[in-house]
Order: sequence, then structure tokens, then C-alpha cells
Amino acid sequence: MNSTLANTPFTIPLVNIMSIETAKQKSVRVIAIASGKGGVGKTNISINLAMAMADMGKEVILFDADLGLANVDVLLGLHPLRNLSHVIKQECALEDILIKGPNDIRIIPAASGVKMMAQLTDRQHAALVHAFDELVEKTDVLIIDTSAGLFNSVLSFCAASQEVIIVVCNEPASIADAYALIKVLHQSHQVNRFRVLVNMSDDRGQARLLFRRLVQVCEKYLDVVLDLMGIIPRDPNLVKAIQKQRALLHTYPSSPAAIEFRKIAQAANKWPEAKRASGKLEFFFERLIDTQAAARVGVQS
Repeated sequence: MNSTLANTPFTIPLVNIMSIETAKQKSVRVIAIASGKGGVGKTNISINLAMAMADMGKEVILFDADLGLANVDVLLGLHPLRNLSHVIKQECALEDILIKGPNDIRIIPAASGVKMMAQLTDRQHAALVHAFDELVEKTDVLIIDTSAGLFNSVLSFCAASQEVIIVVCNEPASIADAYALIKVLHQSHQVNRFRVLVNMSDDRGQARLLFRRLVQVCEKYLDVVLDLMGIIPRDPNLVKAIQKQRALLHTYPSSPAAIEFRKIAQAANKWPEAKRASGKLEFFFERLIDTQAAARVGVQS
């Protein structure tokens, strides 16, 4: 051993320095996919967008964050034995619950209960943050499939993410509920930018008109920026894929919707890095837990 280094107090081993520098350089894009109402195809979008990004060479994790009604595994015909609640209870490691999906995407099955996330002990909090910290070097993109509506869990996941995608379809209720979700996220959680994805479109012109209507309402009452990130056409092959419990990109890779998913993934890959989040998974869960705790305090007061 070098005598100079040996006699120097507080010497940090070189391997630790390298580990710290690597962690600083590694950035994970965290994307929450949400909708004001159910039935707009949000989970199918989450699955196929994850697959399309994996096709581009990205290491993708899909987090089924519908804490009440998990459905990613159902749509893909998977049967997870454990979920995030087992990690929170420290019954197993995060690596133990990850299940492999199509295109080698990794899936985190939903936890069993929203309240658990807001009632973590300090030990559980630290264990969960550490568990996700260990995934940093193996992950490029984390896609979060939230539940529909204005539940605290949905707001927390969106507020903690770098990018928020709002899925809408050409229905009055879809537009009204999407606006309500955008309003709450903006006013209560300071989210100022949203990506909008129009799904099940019969006409691209009508889809753009739908987006403009949403923009006009938001510009009138809110100080937010909306970007139209893509238009997914109505595709009968998607229904067939669902019936087979298979992903569209695997079953019908040349279908119109599958082609559009790939275009959207390519565009998303070029998005600039968000300034309001560090891009590290442990930071995401720090924000998530803090937001959940704040919501709980608000309810109690």
C-alpha cells in the first residue's frame, strides 16, 4: 500500500469514488402515464411504449402502479407470486419480484394497498429507497402505469416523475376528466408540463382538434404547457392481442397502432432531460414517499 495514502486521514478508496461518479452520471428517465377516466387504454399504452423503447436498446422497467387493480400482468398473461408490498415489508429484495415481460422489459407488480406507501416506517423507507438505488445501473427508463382518476396515489406518482403523459380519447368525459387531473397536478403539485397522447383515434384531424380544445381550456384557466406527443389509431388488432393476452407489438408488429408506438418511442427518446428531477430512481421514491406523506397530513388536518 502507498505509505502516503495510508497515513492520510479520511482516505476514500478509489473504487468508492468511481462508484459515486458513475451514480452521478447515470440518469433514468421516469415517465408516469395517467388518465382522468378509465377505459382509455392506458395500460396497453404503457406496455407497448415500454416494448418499443426496449426495441431501441433501452433497459426498461414497467411499474404497475395501479395499487388497487393490477392489470399489467393480466394483459400479458403473467402470474407474479410477489409484489412491491413484499419488498416494503422486507420479506424479499426488489430483484426477487421483478418479472420478465416481452422484449425483455422488467415488470414491477403492483403493491397491495395505497395506504402502505404513506405509512412507511423510517426503516421501510430507507430499505425501499436503497432497493431502487440498486437498479440505477441497470435501468434507462422507468414507466409508471398509474390507475385512473384523482386518487392520491396517482397524484403522487405523477408529481414524483420527470414526465407526465395524459392519455385521452374522443369522449367528452375523457377531456373533462383529463383537464381535472391536469388542474389538480398543477395547482397542488406544481406540475407545469404535460405530454398528451390521443388514443383510439378514428381520424387524425379530429384528434388534433380534440387536443386543441384541451389546450384552449388549459390556457384559459391554468399556466401549463401541453405537448401533443402522438395519436394512436383505433386498431382492431389491439383487441385481438388483448384477447390472446399478448402485447400488440409482438402479435401484430406491422399493425397501424404498433407503427405509431414505435414513432412515439423514437420521439420520446429525444426529449430533453427534465430539470425538475434528478433522474435517479432513489430520488423518484424520495419524492413519492414525501408526496404521499404530505397528502396524508392534509387529510388528517
